[in-house]
Amino acid sequence: MSTLAARQAARPMRANEQRQALLATQHQRLMMLMLLFGAGVLLIIGRLAMLALDAGPRRVAAIATAPRGDIVDRNGQQLARTIDAWTIGVHPAKLLGDRNEIAKRLADLMPDTGDQAYFYRMITRPVNFTYLNRRASPALVQAVNAIGEPGIVFERETQRLYPQSTMAAHVLGYIGTTQKDPTVHGRLGMERALDERLTNPALSGTPVALSIDSRVQAAMESELGRAMAEMQARAAAGVVLDVDTGEVISMVSLPLFNPNRVGMAGSEQLRNTVTQSVYELGSAFKPIAMATAIDTGVVTDMSRRFDATAPLQVGRFKIKDDHAQNRWLNIPETLIHSSNIATARIADEIGAARMQAMFRKMGFDTKPDIELIEKGRPLWPHYWARTTVMTTAYGHGIAVTPLHLANAYATLVNGGIWRPTTLLKVAPGHAPKGRRVIKETTSVRLRQLLRLIVTDGTGRKAEAPGYRVGGKTGTAEAAEAGGYARNRNVSTFAAAFPMDAPRYVVLTMMDSPKRVEANSFQTTAAYTAAPVVSRVISRTGAMLGVIPDAQRDIDMRDLQGLLWHAPGDKKVEGE
Repeated sequence: MSTLAARQAARPMRANEQRQALLATQHQRLMMLMLLFGAGVLLIIGRLAMLALDAGPRRVAAIATAPRGDIVDRNGQQLARTIDAWTIGVHPAKLLGDRNEIAKRLADLMPDTGDQAYFYRMITRPVNFTYLNRRASPALVQAVNAIGEPGIVFERETQRLYPQSTMAAHVLGYIGTTQKDPTVHGRLGMERALDERLTNPALSGTPVALSIDSRVQAAMESELGRAMAEMQARAAAGVVLDVDTGEVISMVSLPLFNPNRVGMAGSEQLRNTVTQSVYELGSAFKPIAMATAIDTGVVTDMSRRFDATAPLQVGRFKIKDDHAQNRWLNIPETLIHSSNIATARIADEIGAARMQAMFRKMGFDTKPDIELIEKGRPLWPHYWARTTVMTTAYGHGIAVTPLHLANAYATLVNGGIWRPTTLLKVAPGHAPKGRRVIKETTSVRLRQLLRLIVTDGTGRKAEAPGYRVGGKTGTAEAAEAGGYARNRNVSTFAAAFPMDAPRYVVLTMMDSPKRVEANSFQTTAAYTAAPVVSRVISRTGAMLGVIPDAQRDIDMRDLQGLLWHAPGDKKVEGE
């Protein structure tokens, strides 16, 4: 049996089947297009990532973290703050135009940064990236951008600004990085001392108030700077100190530097003369020795006299007076005539143990007690021979910072209490308790003696009418390798006012002033440092709440009666 299989004829494709086939084709083409688009996006993202990695180092902008805290003075005046700024950088290898022309245009736009040669060096350096300006204004960014160079790039970041420029530079310090530590930290001054506090996000909104008064600081910088320039001194220092709280109202170290442009400062400019440099401060030590003598009972009567008829020979050393009186001197006369001989005889009776004990109580054997990290260690005698005791009583053979001496004078006049100095504002009623160094009665006597030095002695050029100034001159030969420089002086005047109720110590020091008309061709403290104290007190006394009163003064009648004046004798000047 055979079977006939008939082939069935192919039937035509229906319309809906054709539509489905077309959609499938379109879907495949769309998927291909999306894959191509995705690949293009990935390629662009990868290229951007490569450019970002190729952009070179940047300082990390404080986006996720709080900005560094502000620093203000005791009255709220801004001294340091963080601002938003622009940086201008360059990728030298990516510059397209003529480099000489680019350098010329950059120099025209940023003349304070450098000339054409400087910018040519910067944009031809063999580096991947370098900065051209770290604190650019929006207008400058727009002008540089108009050059049209893709190799010049811009970035926003935070910057530290010191709006008062050089004012209180050594107090504030600056921030920056180092080769060993690329993280931005405080590198000097209170920026360094308070680095942890200023970078604490929880406290960034609360400014740190310093004890400095910007008005007093400006006056001290102005007067001290003028004197230093006129007398061509190597360096100078100035301090205003609250005697009851230890607050530093003004601290000036010259020469100054600009913390906004610290890279332009030399090492000598960055050195804080007030807290780092130690000096033999000469006869400014004599009131400390006298306070020791009174407090320990070595001197109980102001009329007691000491032999100053001739130089004092001690072994191979001879102690002389610069302005010899050639007679026996009582206590007030010893100070107003600044007698080394009489002071040495008093120190000899005090002895090494009691003299050392007083100097240690004053902190002369340790670095100054203040927040700054930049502090110098005093030069303390290794061996206290008899001559050492005598010479240290008038400021030779021992070296301390100007801040040490300012704090000692605060102790002498405030009732006898030593307190640590501080650059932070002290709230009313929160001054440190301190420690007693001398009796209150001794302090009262020292006020009289210091006032007498200004009215009748070597310090009369420090007088500021109505402010009842008291203080002591100190002139010493500048120390140098192997001995002393015979032609260079360190001249100091340490003062307090008003002496009937002391509130502030004012100290100025000049390192190696020259003989010029401004100091009557004299380099002693009476002609160099004392007049600066007078001008500073006259300018700032009322700011500090001390109203001048010509009718008031401390009672010195019991001491004035002890002074002897030869017929036609003039008031003492000199040291």
